[in-house]
Amino acid sequence: MPIIPDHSLMTPYINALKADADPERAPQMAQYHKVTRPYLGLMNKQIDDMVKIWRRELSVDNRVTLADQLWNTNIYEGRLAAAKLLTQNRMDPDYQAWSLMYSWAQDFDSWAIADHVCMAGHKRLLADPTRLDDVEQWTHSDHMWSRRAALVISLPWTKQQNPTATDMARRERILKWAESYAEDQEWFIQKAIAWWLRELSKRDATRVSVFLENVGHKLKPFAQREAAKYLNK
Repeated sequence: MPIIPDHSLMTPYINALKADADPERAPQMAQYHKVTRPYLGLMNKQIDDMVKIWRRELSVDNRVTLADQLWNTNIYEGRLAAAKLLTQNRMDPDYQAWSLMYSWAQDFDSWAIADHVCMAGHKRLLADPTRLDDVEQWTHSDHMWSRRAALVISLPWTKQQNPTATDMARRERILKWAESYAEDQEWFIQKAIAWWLRELSKRDATRVSVFLENVGHKLKPFAQREAAKYLNK
């Protein structure tokens, strides 16, 4: 399929999103997300259904181009669609997709958009785990949403049933990030630590118990409780 580099690529796709806009729901979404930007009022499934078709229609290069353009609209649904365009197990080549979504971290300002990008990022990290080197840079950022994203995007290392020695080493690396965050008072950071530990406890309760024994006293009480949710059950 040909590459279409000019901005005309976005027009039919953003128009498709706008065609389904719900003017009654949009203000409710703005109030819920508490971030000032345009909202169209679309439901997540509506965006999913459209993007599934777009992914079939477009080459990888055009998907990356379109994702970049949709992201730059700053429209909530446009940013979700941008992330969903890059969410797939196999993408060849995937360097440009990874580079683009990695660059988006500096724009994160809400959990919903950040989490959709991180879900796309799960696939790209599993395709090339050396990209954890890139993610580790976020752990030193002054930008809270980037620091949070380092844990959310690395959640696949909580879900492996039979991790290899290499994957166990990567898991320990990420736990070090979580430990370095423990005294961070930001609610979203504490929530991300608890989320990571809670998911890991489903497969390695012992390791989570050790973490909480050594570091848990530094966490906020709600994070301690959430991290331990599935222990001793």
